[in-house]
Formats: sequence, C-alpha cells, structure tokens
Amino acid sequence: MPQIPFYIVPLTHPDWEEARLYAKRLPHEALPEVRLDLMPGADPERLVDSLKRRCVVTCRRAADGGRWPDDDEAGRLEALRTSLRGRPQWIDFEWDLELPPWLDAELSHTRLIRSVHAAPGVFDLDSRLGQLPRGDAYKWVGHAARLSDNARIKAPLSWARERCIALSAFLMGNKGIVSRCLQAAWGGAFTYAAPDNAEGTALGQIRLETMMSWRCHRLHSEHGVCGVFGSPLGHSPGPDFHNLRFKRAFKDLVYLPLDTDDALEAMEALDALPVLGASVTMPLKEELAERLGATPPINTIWRRAAGDAFSSANTDETALAHFLKKLQPGPVLVLGGGGAAKASIAALEKCGRESLPHSRRAPLSVGEVARLAPVGVVQATSLGMGESDGLPFPDTLGAALPTLLWAVEWVNLNGTAFCEWAKAAGLRLVGGAELFETQAEAQSQIFVRECGG
Repeated sequence: MPQIPFYIVPLTHPDWEEARLYAKRLPHEALPEVRLDLMPGADPERLVDSLKRRCVVTCRRAADGGRWPDDDEAGRLEALRTSLRGRPQWIDFEWDLELPPWLDAELSHTRLIRSVHAAPGVFDLDSRLGQLPRGDAYKWVGHAARLSDNARIKAPLSWARERCIALSAFLMGNKGIVSRCLQAAWGGAFTYAAPDNAEGTALGQIRLETMMSWRCHRLHSEHGVCGVFGSPLGHSPGPDFHNLRFKRAFKDLVYLPLDTDDALEAMEALDALPVLGASVTMPLKEELAERLGATPPINTIWRRAAGDAFSSANTDETALAHFLKKLQPGPVLVLGGGGAAKASIAALEKCGRESLPHSRRAPLSVGEVARLAPVGVVQATSLGMGESDGLPFPDTLGAALPTLLWAVEWVNLNGTAFCEWAKAAGLRLVGGAELFETQAEAQSQIFVRECGG
C-alpha cells in the first residue's frame, strides 16, 4: 500500500470530466480528493473507478465546513460505503466516530485518514495525540486568530514525526497559511492544496502549483522563515518573487504571506515563528519600525538568527531613486502622507529634487499646485488597492497637469485609476510593477546575504 503523498488536492471542478483530466495530470507528490459532499448526485463508486483508485474519498459534514446536511448522517455514511466498492487508496473518516463494521472490513486495501475540525478557539491537538483512534494517517484542523498561533502546531508535528505517525495539523484562514506551508519543515506528513484550475475548499488554501513552486514539499527543519507583513496580501507578488530567488541561490529560506495590520501581532510572530527576514508593507511601515527601534518608514528587516537584533532598510527609497535618475528634473508633487509618501520624499531629497507633499492632513491649494509647476507626480496613497478605487485628489492633479511630464504609481496593480489617468494625459509612467521589481530585488539580495547560515 503506498504512503500518502504530500499534497491532497480536492477536486472542486463543476464538471467531473474536467476534474478527472486534472487529476490525471497531477504529479506523484499530489493525491486528488473526491469530495462526495460537493457531488451529491454522482455515483461514488464510478467517481473512484474513473480515477483508477488513486484518490482519497471524503464526505464532509456541514458542521465541519462541508456541504453534506448534518441531519442526513445515514445518507453520508452510505455514500462513503458505496465509494469503497471502487476501492480507493484512502478514505477520510471522522476522528471521533466509531468505525462502522463495513469500513473496518475494507481496510485491508484502503487506508484510513482520521480527521477532526476543531471549533474556533479550541486547540486540543496535544490531548488528541495522547489517544489516537485506529488509522493510518491523522488530520487536525484548527483556526488561526493571530499569526503566532501557527507556532503551536510545531511541537506536536515534531512529536508525531519522531514516532512515525503520519500527521497533518494546520490552521484555517489567511493567518494560518504559515502552518499549511511549513508542514514538511515542522514534521507534518501531508497538507492540502487548492487545484490550479478551480476554487479551493477553505480560506487560506493555496494552489498546488504555487505551493510546489515555493518548495513546500522539500522544506526541512533548518529552513529559515521570511515573509511579508501587511494587509491585505491577496495580490502580493512577494512570495513568488523571493522564493524563486532563494531557490536559484540554493538558500534554505522560504518566504510566506504574514497577513496582519497589527504591529503588536507582527512582533509576536517575529519571535514565535521565528522570522529571519521580512518585507513590511501597508499599514505597518511606520508603527513596526517604531516597535523595533528603527527610524520609520522601513520596508525591510533582517537578522542572521533567531534572538538577534533586527537591522532595517527602506528599499523603496532605493527603487525610486533609481528611476528618478531617468526622469526630467524639477519639483515633484507627492500624493499621500503614509510610509510610501515619506520614502518618496526621502528619495527625492537624496537626489536633490524638490518635493511638494500633498495629503488630506496637509493639503496644498489648487492655486499653490499650479504656481509651483511640478514636472512629476508620485502617487503614494493606498487608492488603487481596491477595484472600485477612484483617482486620488482629482482637482489637485488637474491643477498640476499643464506642467507634468511624468508620473509614478506605487500601487502594484494593473489598471489603477491613476495609471489610466497618466496614460491618457500622455505622461511617462513608472508603474508599481517596475518599482516592485527594483525594490524587491534589493530586498532579496539582503535576505540571501544576511539571513541564516
């Protein structure tokens, strides 16, 4: 009987033939999961047979985050029983339920995962490991309220590995992504990934292609943790960017999204995980710097080992200074009053450029803007992060337009209202993607050079 592959991928495709073809293309590290609760009208035996047994069968109750009605337990068990006629390699059955005789009789050719989904605020993994039910592998799922909660998973996973117990333990939600990705490094035997061409089944579940590119299945206990602090992080290109460079540099580091808008929570996570290097983005560039005793704003922190003091830098300044050398000289209008705006003003000062700060707290009048005749404008507000965000300070931009020659957009998303406005005005545009590439390359060099051994 084969060992369980590292990735279990639920087949959530609306069309079963599409799901079957996707499952057929999965690498050997990944096992498709047939979720009977997502396909209540299908023949369970036929589904398993069409995958030639290579799958895990699950029928998740609504109380556990699935779609099978909680008041139809008899129907759920019958669906699982029917699936066994196809002889799946694995079947998922609840941790707390007594094994029915029909399932017990089939365990000579089908392996058993015992799973439990703990309620929010419940962390009973240690006690459960002391009284394991019959099974070949075990899955415990909790909820992450804070990033530091992920660290509670580490010791139980290590304990299980030392005793050759195949355990997967992770936390739900965006704050639990760390526990999903660090399963192998912390001793977990398997984890769950979303399919590449369909939706996942839970918040915080990452696509298989992404997890494999981040080398989650190859991580070991000596891998150091890096990441990006901020919120929201759904569109952050940082993990893909840095993990690729760590791989190229043969560096035992992994870079993960660390979703929080709370500087105290970030500080807890720095010690609990522990984090060796991090990018710092909105809204933490100033407050986290202050808590670390650094001069704000910062966007990069690093240390050689856990327990060392952090060093810090702002590669946003470096990136903007790089592009300023190629842009026409003259006064520059800077929109915004946060960390990106302050970094922009610092870069302008270092390059000998005059900055014209404009924010809601310290606005310039339309007349002042026209009189100061800016040649460039830097969009350093958060407007553009949301799909429905409009143009920042339209009256101010209108007053500046007659003398403007170029524009810079800090938001790293295509088609922001500001970008469209700058293009329509015929301005030379430096977009967020260009700025990100430049500042992130500087960060990556720091992480590779300074973090870990």
